[in-house]
Amino acid sequence: MRSLPDPGFAGDDGAADPALVTALTAYQRDPAGGRADALVALQRTRLLVPVVAVLGEVEHDAQGLARDKTSDMAAVLLRGRDGRSALLAFTGLASLQQWRADARPVPVDAADAARAAVQEGADALVVDVAGPVLFAVEGESLRALADGFELREVAGRPTWVRAEPSPGAGPVR
Repeated sequence: MRSLPDPGFAGDDGAADPALVTALTAYQRDPAGGRADALVALQRTRLLVPVVAVLGEVEHDAQGLARDKTSDMAAVLLRGRDGRSALLAFTGLASLQQWRADARPVPVDAADAARAAVQEGADALVVDVAGPVLFAVEGESLRALADGFELREVAGRPTWVRAEPSPGAGPVR
């Protein structure tokens, strides 16, 4: 089982990033025209990856009743009807709780969420599966985001380019 690193989002109140909400709303109205802007907003924000308890071992008491002996916490992979899998992530606590109230949020930046998806062998990173706007990052975009590339406009087209931090600059949070 893989683990997600703790990125330390001090002061995070669990609200969705307003710029990402705006970009996803535009994407919902025009998926083809809004996809690049949604990816740009996504790559700069914190997501919440849900973890849930997974039963490890069951033991039976003297009366034959089963009870949990061990359990683990695990990130959630969703398998679609087509057999492909996706790691789930959410823009904020409200959308996570709409999906599953007992899930625990782990705040990570989008690149870390994409890396976790790739490490788990997932085909996609699905954001806000229960709404308000479902957004999937897959294929080249998933791999580029996981590898630390940034989506920028080059010659009038959105292109994944290697991110080059400014001297002395830390990560954008």
